[in-house]
Amino acid sequence: MNYKLTFVILTLLSVNITQCQLLKEKDTFTRQDTLRGSITPQRAWWDLTYYHLDIKVNPEEKFISGKNTIQYKVLSKNNVMQIDLQTPLKLLKATQNGKELKIKHEGNAHFITLTEPQEIGNINSIDVYYEGNPREAVNAPWDGGISWEKDKNGNHFIASSCQGLGASVWWPCKDHMYDEVDSMLISVNVPDNLTNVSNGRLRSVEQYGDTKTYRWIVKSPINNYGVNINIGDYVNFSEVYNGMAGPLDMNYYVLSYNLEKAKEQFKQAPKMMEAFEHWFGQYPFYRDSYKLVEAPYLGMEHQSSVTYGNGYKNGYLGSDLSGTGWGLKFDFIIIHESGHEWFANNITNKDIADMWIHESFTAYSESLYLDYHFGKQAAAEYVIGTRRSIVNDRPIIGKYHVNKEGSGDMYYKGANMLHTLRQLIEDDEKWRKILIGLNTTFYHQTVTTQQIENYLSEQTGIDLTEFFNQYLRTTKIPTLEYQIKDKTLKYRWTNIVDNFDMPIQIKINNKEQWLFPKSEWNTLSVENTIKLFEIDPDFYVKSKKV
Repeated sequence: MNYKLTFVILTLLSVNITQCQLLKEKDTFTRQDTLRGSITPQRAWWDLTYYHLDIKVNPEEKFISGKNTIQYKVLSKNNVMQIDLQTPLKLLKATQNGKELKIKHEGNAHFITLTEPQEIGNINSIDVYYEGNPREAVNAPWDGGISWEKDKNGNHFIASSCQGLGASVWWPCKDHMYDEVDSMLISVNVPDNLTNVSNGRLRSVEQYGDTKTYRWIVKSPINNYGVNINIGDYVNFSEVYNGMAGPLDMNYYVLSYNLEKAKEQFKQAPKMMEAFEHWFGQYPFYRDSYKLVEAPYLGMEHQSSVTYGNGYKNGYLGSDLSGTGWGLKFDFIIIHESGHEWFANNITNKDIADMWIHESFTAYSESLYLDYHFGKQAAAEYVIGTRRSIVNDRPIIGKYHVNKEGSGDMYYKGANMLHTLRQLIEDDEKWRKILIGLNTTFYHQTVTTQQIENYLSEQTGIDLTEFFNQYLRTTKIPTLEYQIKDKTLKYRWTNIVDNFDMPIQIKINNKEQWLFPKSEWNTLSVENTIKLFEIDPDFYVKSKKV
């Protein structure tokens, strides 16, 4: 993600696990930013239906070559198609029905002129061929690309990671979040002493001389950055989980010498599945199975192929991000990255500016895992503890149409925003049904912030406009100013957006009650002299006695 890498790494507090790209803050954007981040006319006229990514990976040369067959439905009249592929990779040629097509190269965007009639409603396809040495990941997954590593036995250990940076860093595609391909075949040829693991289910393994091609079929819609390759000296073990939608295949691919550690640590995977199916509804990809795959970096939420590199330790690389002890009760990567199967892979933002939809709910899922297995108090203590990572450097929502996400506060400020919202609802079962409803209403869809806000307002019965404006679009933390005199409490909200009037729970002399502050001073009189005044810590607010 694009915020303060040094702070993230040194403190392990403002954690950005799933974002690949570290974009520098800037106030101006280039045409390349617009071509990458907007729905251009050359993207808008066609809808993705199917990919067949068919590539050869040469580990010794750090070289990828092959083609992508792109099938699409014509939505409107046009004959120029934008395909994205980032340098130093080269888009060699494009063909349709065997005829080579003209390509205009503009940076990382490539405009292909089609000669066949593009009739509205037709399903057509093109083949795009490419090769080269893709960008090497500098600090995966934050600064992504391809990681070309070796395991301790000297075997190649290779993986992709590209959230934010974009899938076009290693394969040609329509690289925008709004349009997910309906299904996909991933064919990867590697030296025959290695195994490739990608998304979905393994269809076949074919021997070609001293190489093997692994073919993986994905039957559910998938976003581009969720597609991955993982190449190594893998061994596999598996189990069948009896889930909400029936038997679910759960497969685990780990380096051969880590097998026994993995068998012990990955016992948390079915526990994760049990907790998240309770809170979010059925796992969204039964057709494609669930996998944990060891990777040479920390981890990423690749759909049905979650990558894992947490060292077989609980916590975040053995550290508790909350400082409460509860963060050591689970393996951060297993829980967090798998939570993204619901929020990121099932429900996906249309524009990266709305990445809070992925990260706030998933960071919050960590505490819901604790809630399910250890109780509500544990969950509350954990999410409150993560507030120490909030920096309030800029708004959670980023800039639209230029591939620019917002602050890393989308993690734990976002999680605490949702935890606060849970308090406003009061009824935990209603809250659970709302979270399940999100995943059924927006099942396998790309969405906007406004859709999520509207849904939550409708289902809670609360107009949450100012609530979300406050927490998502500003860096202001609501501050309850108060005065106490004998039996009288005066109070008001400050540091707020216009019309912010969130109620809040307090204790006066150990008696719980609700306050309904606004920007103007209000007064509450009680029976006895006020000796104790407390604000419920489950609300992410500040207080100031004046």
